[in-house]
Amino acid sequence: MQLHELKPTAVRKTTKRIGRGGKRGKTSGRGGKGQTARTGNSTRPEMRDIIKKLPKLRGHGKNRSRTVNGERVLAVPVNLKKIEAAFAAGEIVSPKTLVSKGVISAVAKRSPVVKILATGEITKKVTIEGCQVSKAAQAKIEAAGGKVS
Repeated sequence: MQLHELKPTAVRKTTKRIGRGGKRGKTSGRGGKGQTARTGNSTRPEMRDIIKKLPKLRGHGKNRSRTVNGERVLAVPVNLKKIEAAFAAGEIVSPKTLVSKGVISAVAKRSPVVKILATGEITKKVTIEGCQVSKAAQAKIEAAGGKVS
């Protein structure tokens, strides 16, 4: 083994020194101007409480994680013109049949929640099962002789 063949066992890591010119640009990661841009800055706790009371995201209440429903499942929209093109008269339209005909794609290998919207016209008599249907779409389907269950 030669001296030039030696390799360190641990990678030498140095902390990045910011605020000394170079590639970081103007404020060098120190935010804007004023008190918070200076070294030794620590905002007084009373000021911090006043700042926290200012609403950052309007319309979300005090705690966004409580007011925004992240677990709500959004329905996949399907227009009547797509059903008209893909299905024959007398067929059943369900999330499974929509996936098998290639109108919508499966989500995590399952048929997703589907909402049928009234865009386009329908002339065929079809039965809708297991889908959410808008009022306008339901009226068009029932006018064509189909039914929603």
